[in-house]
Amino acid sequence: MSLRPRVVVCLDVKDGRVVKGTNFEGLRDMGDPVQLAARYEEEGADEICFLDISASREGRGTLLETVRRTAEVLFIPLTVGGGIRSADDIGPLLRAGADKISVNSAAVRDPSLLAEGARRYGSQCIVASIDAAREEDGSWRHWTHGGKTPTGLDAVEWAARCAELGAGEILLTSIDRDGVRTGYDLELTRAVADRVTVPVVASGGAGEAAHLRDAFTEGRASAALLAGILHDRLTTVGALKTALRGWGLQVR
Repeated sequence: MSLRPRVVVCLDVKDGRVVKGTNFEGLRDMGDPVQLAARYEEEGADEICFLDISASREGRGTLLETVRRTAEVLFIPLTVGGGIRSADDIGPLLRAGADKISVNSAAVRDPSLLAEGARRYGSQCIVASIDAAREEDGSWRHWTHGGKTPTGLDAVEWAARCAELGAGEILLTSIDRDGVRTGYDLELTRAVADRVTVPVVASGGAGEAAHLRDAFTEGRASAALLAGILHDRLTTVGALKTALRGWGLQVR
């Protein structure tokens, strides 16, 4: 775990609007990504993660103009994912203001994309996004296209492969916990964190400050990603960080 765990706010964007659902279903409109990104930075977010969740399914590129408008209001790092089909798609997003690029389905289709992206832009820019669901035997399998397409890949082994290829970070989402607010899948997070040497961002399941604490301590995550509880104004980034400091965690 890094010395200072990060709190990352996720903006799932569909048709230019931020949406939120449960287990990747039942999406609700939560507002304008630019306004929300600015608000969360003001509250103390360490990073913003902008995921164009319908781009891969619709077979098109990320919404560059929305990325550009979002990046313009931010001073903290911005990770952008969704709709990246080849290493050639990375440059325009970085030029639009993204600091890191998150890749999911395209990396499964062509793992050399991770290596090529890292070679061209540096591994610190390349995030491997993994959506994992638990199988009956207790293992986790990786899914793509918003949890719709099974890959058959073991999620932990795939994370290790992504890091070997050049990904500088793993964004690890538990499909089972997404939007449920009962806490991150700590077993999954720890299994991946123990297997790779790059930072792991825990995602899926945040409901309260204790869940972030557990992700950092028991899950060994370097960062915790959250969305719904902030969009619904149940808490703020500032309140979460105050609680984490109270538990002795050296957040920024």
